Amino acid sequence: MATEQRKVDKAGTSSSIRSDVLQSPKASGIGEVVDLDGYDQQYIPDEAREKKLLWKVDLIMIPMLWWMCVLAYVDRNNIGNANAAGMSRDLGLDDLGYSMLINIFFIAYLFGEIPSNLILARARPSLYLPGLACIWGTLVCGMSQVDSYGGILAYRFFLGLEAGFMPGVLYIMTCWYKRSEIGKRFSIFFTALCFSGAVSGLLSGAVISGLEGVHGMAGWRWLFLIEGLLTVATAIGAIFVLPNYPATTKWLKPDERVLLAGRVLADRQGDSAHPPRKFSALESVKAAFSDLRTYFFMVLYMLDNGSAILNYFIPTVLQQMGYKGVHAQWMTIPVWVVATVFLLVVSQSSDRSGDRRWHLTAGLGFAFTSGLVVAFAENVGARYAFICFFVGSVYSTLPLILTWLTELISTPSEKRGVAIAAANAVGNLSALYGSQLWPASAGPDYIAGFTAVACFSGVGAILSAALPIIFTYLPKYPTKAEKEFIAEQSVRREDMEQE
Repeated sequence: MATEQRKVDKAGTSSSIRSDVLQSPKASGIGEVVDLDGYDQQYIPDEAREKKLLWKVDLIMIPMLWWMCVLAYVDRNNIGNANAAGMSRDLGLDDLGYSMLINIFFIAYLFGEIPSNLILARARPSLYLPGLACIWGTLVCGMSQVDSYGGILAYRFFLGLEAGFMPGVLYIMTCWYKRSEIGKRFSIFFTALCFSGAVSGLLSGAVISGLEGVHGMAGWRWLFLIEGLLTVATAIGAIFVLPNYPATTKWLKPDERVLLAGRVLADRQGDSAHPPRKFSALESVKAAFSDLRTYFFMVLYMLDNGSAILNYFIPTVLQQMGYKGVHAQWMTIPVWVVATVFLLVVSQSSDRSGDRRWHLTAGLGFAFTSGLVVAFAENVGARYAFICFFVGSVYSTLPLILTWLTELISTPSEKRGVAIAAANAVGNLSALYGSQLWPASAGPDYIAGFTAVACFSGVGAILSAALPIIFTYLPKYPTKAEKEFIAEQSVRREDMEQE
């Protein structure tokens, strides 16, 4: 039977080899086909060689993707710095109008994420991800020239086209690394979010103070133009740096491609030589949304993101607390430095212990406490310190949620990609109500806003602790495609045992 199975797989290589980590070499622009059928039926670890190869992959791929993530968050969140620099005044916006600028982005974001990950599973990441960056960078440049509320509202909506970038990066990571290696790398990309806050504070402080009125342009307009051009330039460079998938990367030798592809398949599916068939887009969506765990992760991520919505209002909140003008921009920097430290420490601890549940519970619990202190403390210094702690706690838990999701919903890869995108998309819906919590009239204390985000974190902490128990009793509803997938895996395991 094993021999027959190999013959079937050999004949069906053209379809099966298009699995995520084994993307078609021809489709990816690589002339040489890697013969995976010549590889051992069972993955054999080579720790020393794998470590060396992973270091090479990390060095080439992660810095560029990380910097692109920084720019993605800078371009998404610079609306807060522009608002503090007088954008609303110049365009005649009230609190409701500014909130709509935030909300409209996430409406487009919601509908773009899942289709984007489905496209990415069949596209070349080295072209697709830089293409997204080039589009949103151009849109940010365009925002520097708007002269009406309708104009900037339209730009913010189309800026939501970047929706597929961050979940796309996370999906690509799951195609290159084993589950035990994902957590700390996810966290590295979430440091981009924190670092973007510091970069945004530095850039906005320098640009707004240095270029205000130059060539008749307001400082916030220069901010959009410079940050947009930086993104476009980075996107063009990324085309020549980013790899595609382990089995289709030009700067890897054929045997290195086989090893890197096989180790991930062995970790995710248990059979490195014969990956299962590719799920169609419809099968992927059905599989993800038939798994009830997907919905719980969507809710948990939405609660955490609901707390994180504060990042759009930090400059405004700090102004209300007494930090005026450019000083308010500079004072955002320590907030993000603390958040980066929190994120790195928590992710290292979580990876070392292999625990997600209690790290999430503790982190969100501390965010709950910090949010209440900010809401009711009267001392400005204490409030500022606990804003730092609150943001650090919230952002250190975001990657843990997605890491936990990819560990529990690990195969098939297309289902995993849809689940990541769904959690990220629905999680960002929190912006629709979270942005209503910070009207200027509620300052300087913002008691309702900080109490609300503290409660989001508190509920998230309770849910994190309860999830393993809930999952034990959840009914299982595998789709027809998943049943076939499981049956194929069982046949391959039996063949390997008979050999």
